[in-house]
Amino acid sequence: MKKKDIRILLVDDEPDILEIVSYNLSNEGYEVFTASNGVEGVAKAKKKQPHLIILDVMMPEMDGIEACENIRNTPGLENTIITFLTARGEDYSQMAGFDAGADDYITKPIKPKVLVSKVKALLRRLKENDATETEDVLKVGNIVIDREEYKIINNGDEIILPRKEFELLALLTSKPNKVFKREVILDKVWGNEVVVGGRTIDVHIRKLREKIGEDNFKTVKGVGYKFVL
Repeated sequence: MKKKDIRILLVDDEPDILEIVSYNLSNEGYEVFTASNGVEGVAKAKKKQPHLIILDVMMPEMDGIEACENIRNTPGLENTIITFLTARGEDYSQMAGFDAGADDYITKPIKPKVLVSKVKALLRRLKENDATETEDVLKVGNIVIDREEYKIINNGDEIILPRKEFELLALLTSKPNKVFKREVILDKVWGNEVVVGGRTIDVHIRKLREKIGEDNFKTVKGVGYKFVL
């Protein structure tokens, strides 16, 4: 997919942020749309069907967390890549964002080079998803993973996971009982150009344990995680 065909939606209530980010991403060749609050952002997301959405956390009318949840529940936008812009601490913004279905986060103040690098890393996943289309369905025990529709069937029940939870589950179940090191998980799921907090993997594993099963995910202290049947 060429850059000019990639649509990016930026949602922030600060005009300076909209101008700076739009300028840098447009210079890279992407098609950029903007919205100044969460309500407008959700409406524009439904209309423009962007490949990537960059959401501010603190906004009037509807904050980024609620906007993310709305977008994730919109047919056709379940798999859109969503990253937060946040100046708040990791404990709230990162964890609440992941719980709402976000894929990543970018901290303020924004550094243009870091922003562009992170956006490129996030968009690489579009190519990676295209490359895995031949392996659409994977069955592991009572779990069926449908890569094409981004859904999970667990003991007959359908589960829709946020993108990063889905990709983490798909990685761990690709080789049951294999211990995946933390650095490998970060590289495969988040991309080696994306800098995320040390608790990122732990947050996602916790969510998977809640949704799939506590006993399926084992922690190997000081090393990483594995999926067991």
